[in-house]
Amino acid sequence: TFTISSPANAIIGRYNLILQVTSGNKIFSRFLGQFVVLFNPWCPGDDVYMANENERQEYVLNENGIIFVGNAKYIEARGWYYGQFQDHLLNICLTMLDLSLYYRQDPAIDVSRRGDPKYVGRVISSMINGNDNDNGVLLGKWQGSFHSHENPSRWDGSVVILEKWRQDNYKPVQYGQCWVFAGVMCTVLRCLGIPTRLVSNFNSAHDVDRNLSIDKYYDSSGKSLNISKDSTWDYHVWNESWFIRPDLGTQYNGWQVLDATPQEQSK
Repeated sequence: TFTISSPANAIIGRYNLILQVTSGNKIFSRFLGQFVVLFNPWCPGDDVYMANENERQEYVLNENGIIFVGNAKYIEARGWYYGQFQDHLLNICLTMLDLSLYYRQDPAIDVSRRGDPKYVGRVISSMINGNDNDNGVLLGKWQGSFHSHENPSRWDGSVVILEKWRQDNYKPVQYGQCWVFAGVMCTVLRCLGIPTRLVSNFNSAHDVDRNLSIDKYYDSSGKSLNISKDSTWDYHVWNESWFIRPDLGTQYNGWQVLDATPQEQSK
């Protein structure tokens, strides 16, 4: 009988377990199987450690949730099935990491950083949408006809989307909007062991030119000019994940914003 104890900052993913016995100048090897290492919110040494058991039950283990959509005067609650523990979901989520542009550009560096939840969060937020030509999960569409594909409002859970993505050989599923991106990303991050929740924001400011204001322009007669690309959406939905930030300092530990909806490109 032997025990394997992985460090709290171990790289997540699939591992091969091989037993090797050396006798004199002879070496015998036997493949014993595979195991998977995930982030562990129950482990005090892990960056994603969450001390409150009730919060772990809600933000890691709960497979059902409510997403709030609509507008500030009429908020609608939609049920959503995350299903992060369903069959095949873990393999799909681990494959997602290996399909990313980060992995394809430099597999060794990418894998070496998979013990860092902020890095994994960035990779997953990129892979949830298919707008970067990276075999992402969902294509976004906000106008026009949806008759040839699924209307985003018809989705009520992540599992069917992720399984369709896998069955279609990792071609982006059509179509998603902000709450769909957020729901699917919540599933993937919870599946990997990162505590995650959804946030809905109403009258949501969308600042395009990074001056932290929504700009509107009028001519001398008071007529509105269609110059600014800034906008205010009825609502927007994104994710927050729980982990520490040793790069920024302890005052920034806790909920970290991640947004998988494709808007402007970022680093």
